Amino acid sequence: MAGKVFFSVSMSLDGFIAPDSHAVGLRAMDSFFEPGKQDDPDVRRWLAQWGELQQWLFPLRFFQENLKLGEGGEEGLDNDIAKDTFERTGASVMGKRMFDLGERSWPREAPFHTPVFVVTHTERAPWERPGGTTFHFVDDGIEHAVDLARAAAGDRDVRIAGGGATILACLNAGLVDEFSIALAPVLFGAGTRLFDGVDASRIALEPIRSEPSPRVTHLTYAVHAR
Repeated sequence: MAGKVFFSVSMSLDGFIAPDSHAVGLRAMDSFFEPGKQDDPDVRRWLAQWGELQQWLFPLRFFQENLKLGEGGEEGLDNDIAKDTFERTGASVMGKRMFDLGERSWPREAPFHTPVFVVTHTERAPWERPGGTTFHFVDDGIEHAVDLARAAAGDRDVRIAGGGATILACLNAGLVDEFSIALAPVLFGAGTRLFDGVDASRIALEPIRSEPSPRVTHLTYAVHAR
């Protein structure tokens, strides 16, 4: 039995899944992790906002163990949700921009441990990493990338890992069955909106769960055709 296609993201209370990239410039975003960039005030501000958005993840036992940062960490609802998201995922789909940033910042053992299908316009041979992650580069459309991910995932689920443009493209194409939002108590004012450009005339949502934790509120919706 085929699994679901889903995405899960952290979102600010005013609807943004990433801080404003124009403050640092697109080139700077591509080189966040190069020497010297960490001292750029705009880059530091962007990273600080990103840290606020994702702060619910950092103390978790699962997060610490998956990135091999050490033993220990917090357990509870947030940890259970993060662990379940990882365990249900049999393959992932992501955009080229997210891959480019991750290629510079992920540890050598990338934190997916399953096949990842990167939507791109450039041919490239698969890139295998230690720990079970292999990146496959798909240059003929997002639908084909999701089809390949479904086949690789088997009876597990396919996660649309990001970024925002890739999530939106999958949502508008009718490829998403379910999504979860970790709604963080922060305000950005500007940035990447999760639903900016969504075709609301084609999409209906069914609330599945609402689970508050001390740091975020976890919201889960099923996606149906309108």
